[in-house]
Amino acid sequence: MSPRAYKLGQRRVAAGQSRTRIVAAARELLVAEGGLSGFTVDAVARRAGVARMTVYYQFGSKVGLLQAVFDSLAVRHGVERLGAALRREDPLDGLAEFVAAFGHFWEADRLIIRRLRGLAALDPDFEQVWEEREGRRREGLRIIVQRLVDEHGRPAPESADEVVDVLYVLIGFDTFDALAGTTRGFDGASALVLQLAHAAIGLGDR
Repeated sequence: MSPRAYKLGQRRVAAGQSRTRIVAAARELLVAEGGLSGFTVDAVARRAGVARMTVYYQFGSKVGLLQAVFDSLAVRHGVERLGAALRREDPLDGLAEFVAAFGHFWEADRLIIRRLRGLAALDPDFEQVWEEREGRRREGLRIIVQRLVDEHGRPAPESADEVVDVLYVLIGFDTFDALAGTTRGFDGASALVLQLAHAAIGLGDR
């Protein structure tokens, strides 16, 4: 290996390590006592031990950093389960796995998700990032519902879009957060959401 290639490899490793530290610092600040008020690019840079410009070089903007935080949560907490849910032989099993996967995801970093949700309400640019990722959840549900129509005859084809809308709300963070409360927990919330999802599809208490 040439010296130039070796140095390039070292720089890439260092850049990757810096990126990891910055994302970790951002996650820590999001759950810190100061909450959203203490979340700034300068504060993230200080906690990560890097220059402010390094954050911008790695992520382009504060929104880009938040986007990376959101994506890191998905990777840490089983985003691959969503693909597996869509590939299940029976779409009813796929729906159950989809609900369980999001129940786990929403629970694993509940406070961070809540604060990212708050940032999306305050920042139009980050709201777009949030909506893009939520759009993926809606598309997954659209695939599952279409398979249910084709393979189980439920819901009725003409109501499929409405059922997707209902499931989208049921499997969203706000619903899980409210249903989990302080006593039911996310396992209980997942079971209730699945029961409500079956009712929306027209499967009763299956």
